[in-house]
Amino acid sequence: MASAGTNVDAIEPLTGELIAWADVIVVMEKAQRTKVQQRFRRHLNGQRMICLDIPDDYAFMDPALVELLEQRMSRHLPPRPTGRGG
Repeated sequence: MASAGTNVDAIEPLTGELIAWADVIVVMEKAQRTKVQQRFRRHLNGQRMICLDIPDDYAFMDPALVELLEQRMSRHLPPRPTGRGG
């Protein structure tokens, strides 16, 4: 898993190499999806992109954001194991 920002001044900006590496691309907003599609069209190669429709105005690790991310991503991820491994 990797994380990158769509703005060029992001701490870890999105690159064509990351796009090509990704199995799935997840964005928070439709504007971010559009930006990725426009800037990285030649790198996408039909990769799946998920838009979570979450406004990108939360602070890093804001508990409300974490809860929203867990809710919206749950349908796209395999279920978590319920028991403890041993």
